[in-house]
Amino acid sequence: MSEKMILIPGRSAKQGTSLNIGKLKDEFKIVTSTLEINTDEMAKRGLVDGDKVRLSNEIGETIVTCLGKKPEDLPNGILFIPYGPPSSELMDSDTAGSGMPLSKHMEVEIEKIST
Repeated sequence: MSEKMILIPGRSAKQGTSLNIGKLKDEFKIVTSTLEINTDEMAKRGLVDGDKVRLSNEIGETIVTCLGKKPEDLPNGILFIPYGPPSSELMDSDTAGSGMPLSKHMEVEIEKIST
């Protein structure tokens, strides 16, 4: 079962430091493919840290790994992922003249991947 949530890609300290090491290094790949999700939302979906989920929207889809965050740190209905190749799979090429693809408040479907 998939359900829609709001995804907010953004910068993080770990994303920035791993970027300095190199985009092709494992550290950057791991950081940018880790989805932060409220632990209450995880429990509703039967997810635990390390589970894989598919995020999809009208632009594309990507598979990422879940990491739980306390409800006071990440509100219900909101997902966070550091900028990187996985988040780019969900962004339209339209930049609204800013040079940066529109990436805030993207509505995505989230679905647990069975392994």
